[in-house]
Amino acid sequence: MRGHRVASQPSDHYPRGTIEMQVPFFKALQLDLSSFYWGTLNVSINPYTYRIRAPEHTFRKVQWATAHPPEDFSFSRCRITYQGIRYEGWIYYPHPETKERHYQDRSVIEVIAKRIPDIKYGDEVEIDVQVEEILARSG
Repeated sequence: MRGHRVASQPSDHYPRGTIEMQVPFFKALQLDLSSFYWGTLNVSINPYTYRIRAPEHTFRKVQWATAHPPEDFSFSRCRITYQGIRYEGWIYYPHPETKERHYQDRSVIEVIAKRIPDIKYGDEVEIDVQVEEILARSG
């Protein structure tokens, strides 16, 4: 589904997409996302929501932009299957309590993945998550 459209492209507050701006900070913290598409795939799991339980990586107080205070981020490995092909990825979770802009619906999982050719809004995908790290629940 369509997101806020700031992850992969410039906007009023960000001279480049937010993921492109954040990647060097995450790499310095030992998570190299440079081989992934620098945007997010927004996967709706409605009517379910999810909660981060024990992610593989959590980075606190990342000051990646001057437009707002530092943010906390968590990442958990995942796989996206689209048209029978599996793509490696990471669930990208900017902690809402530290995120000033762009509220994200709790039934939308943001994924940073390898480039998926020809995917478009409204397409169906399967997402495999680490159940010990991510908990889905109804409502």
